[in-house]
Amino acid sequence: MNKDTSLTPQEVADILKIAKTTVYELIKRGELQAYHIGRKVRVDLKDVEAYKNHKKKSTIFETAEQPQPHDEFISVNSDSRDSTRTNSRTLIISGQDLMLDILCRYLEMSPAKIKGLRSYHGSYNGLYAMYQGEVDAAGVHLWDGDTDTYNLSYVKSLVPGIPCTLIHLACRNVGFYVQKGNPKKIKGWSDLLRSDLTVLNREKGAGVRVLLDEKLRKMKVSSASINGYQRESQSHLAAASIISQRGADVSIGNEKAAQQVQGIEFIPLQTEKYELAVKTEDFNTTKFKVLFDIINSEDFRNEISTLGGYDLANLGKITGRT
Repeated sequence: MNKDTSLTPQEVADILKIAKTTVYELIKRGELQAYHIGRKVRVDLKDVEAYKNHKKKSTIFETAEQPQPHDEFISVNSDSRDSTRTNSRTLIISGQDLMLDILCRYLEMSPAKIKGLRSYHGSYNGLYAMYQGEVDAAGVHLWDGDTDTYNLSYVKSLVPGIPCTLIHLACRNVGFYVQKGNPKKIKGWSDLLRSDLTVLNREKGAGVRVLLDEKLRKMKVSSASINGYQRESQSHLAAASIISQRGADVSIGNEKAAQQVQGIEFIPLQTEKYELAVKTEDFNTTKFKVLFDIINSEDFRNEISTLGGYDLANLGKITGRT
């Protein structure tokens, strides 16, 4: 993806890890340069990079006005968490996957009119935020190398003493983003040790960052041996974009993001479980009953299936309890 690539507001939101409505607000305030093609808003990648360089902040939570009724969910900021956490008509969901954005839209469209708020923590930090009472539910995909299982051991550790339940959302392929044609002939985890490769890592707490660290631990390899380990990207889409621009040789992410960026190839390495962790005590509240009904609805399943990149065979099933 070159600097002149034209991006939609949703693509900008994916790169910056913010809500699409926040992108509109940044444009409205003049902080992010944009233009119209017909009635469509577009932003050049170079202007996104300029905005990121100007801000120099990796984690921002903003609340933005909605451009149209129910057109988008709301992103919650840190100041509003305490007041919204106990609201029976507000549900805060942490995680970075697009299906959580869609889930929040369905909440707002439901007869109960539950206000869906989004917090863009990675898996590890999302569980910690749930333990602290800052979010109601956390999307997680954390691999335990000792048991070759996903999520449950981390929920037990990061939400201690509080019974929790895992609801399955999807299985997703994760692997390497490499440049088109795979010129460096990258095949697997051991290739990351090569001196001729530059790796682009993900931020601490991201599910694929934990996956990489677990793989290195199992191989008894120090992270200091990985060229580029300390360099971080803040989302799957941003990582794929940097690889397409030849900013690094390889990064780790899910297959869905690879399908959205030209100039790269995806090397699948593992199938991960993406699940929603909730406190069991919340199960009988109205807002969670609405949430579970949506997850198990045909409309939600059908919309997610059109996106591609998700195995929805066990969508809505309870897969574990602490």
